[in-house]
Amino acid sequence: MLAYFYYRQSALLLLLTIVLKSGVDLKILQGVKRNIFVLLGWLIWLIFTLTQTELNADMGLPLMSIYAGLVFCIMLGCVFAVNRHAEQLSEMLKEPFGTLILTLAVAAIEVSIMLEIMMTGDQNPSMLRDTVFATLMIMLNGMVGLSLLAGSWRHFEQTFNLRGALSYLHLIAPLSLILLIMPNRTTSSPGPTLIPVQEIFLGLLCILVYLLFLFMQTTRHKELFDDLSTFKDQHESIESAINSHPNKRHAVIVSSSGLILAVTPIVLLADFLGSYINYGIETLKAPAELGGLIVAALVLIPEGLGAYRSAVRNHMQRAVNLCLGSALSTIALTVPAVMLADGLQNLTLVLGLSGSGTTLLIATLFTALITLMTGRTTVLQGHVHLMLFAGYLFLIFYP
Repeated sequence: MLAYFYYRQSALLLLLTIVLKSGVDLKILQGVKRNIFVLLGWLIWLIFTLTQTELNADMGLPLMSIYAGLVFCIMLGCVFAVNRHAEQLSEMLKEPFGTLILTLAVAAIEVSIMLEIMMTGDQNPSMLRDTVFATLMIMLNGMVGLSLLAGSWRHFEQTFNLRGALSYLHLIAPLSLILLIMPNRTTSSPGPTLIPVQEIFLGLLCILVYLLFLFMQTTRHKELFDDLSTFKDQHESIESAINSHPNKRHAVIVSSSGLILAVTPIVLLADFLGSYINYGIETLKAPAELGGLIVAALVLIPEGLGAYRSAVRNHMQRAVNLCLGSALSTIALTVPAVMLADGLQNLTLVLGLSGSGTTLLIATLFTALITLMTGRTTVLQGHVHLMLFAGYLFLIFYP
């Protein structure tokens, strides 16, 4: 063991010596390390394109699963890179541009993946409904519950800005009910669907309400979403970021280029992942809702982990903003974009939830309201939200 350790350290020192003597800038190596998944994403897409590799039934499910697992992991790494570049831009640019950049980047990823799945193989007209519902369950139950549990277990009791949290829920509740339950009650079209005029109305409503909310969040009522206990730390981190970039325009260009380069391979690889999801669900006779869960998890894992880390560090306001903000942006931006694309393809969307899904959505919104109205977090609240999330996962397989 000692010999192995000695040779390993010697090899690392030798490699470092070669790098220094060759004149390679260590900053470049660090940049490559931070963006390794982005480089792998471009490389895998290039290999698939040049070799004309397609994930289809001729491969067989085991080989397809290996390829899909590789693609999923690389796409997930690219999503982390997107979030990192978006956060850097949000520190260098004034609001609302920072918030808009992160929101639009995440929405672009979500829309591209959903459209690829909906347009390939057997068209999945319920993908939008399943993804939005999965997003609400993951963020309002899974990540909120985990953040409350971890934060309260470590800090006993945490506080957040009550009015800011309720402002999120004030929009999430009506928009989610209109999108996921109202189509079951309309009479203009058969089944849980909407006619084009109704979809246009709903899409415009989502965009208008979100723009008004964004204006309120970043200008007139910004204090509702700030945590006073962490404001000083955030201010210092922003100043240090600006001071470390004397040429601000150059830093913005670099981060913007990195953001574009990180988003593009996700969009390009979405075709391969969508083919596997469709084929896997058809072959294994798995519930169609799994597709929405996979897409939502791929996009939300970085923000979910950010919320968990913030709660553990006693920054509960940031955790609440991440969880509720992700849920709201999915409804307000992803839904209109997918509706527009599917309208151009003359594809009818299945939007209404089933009976069990309707009950679970109402229970989630009601529980979230009770949790947020206290303005304080406890371990019990976290357990309740996690219980609802476990119920969502169970009902996917046993509806």
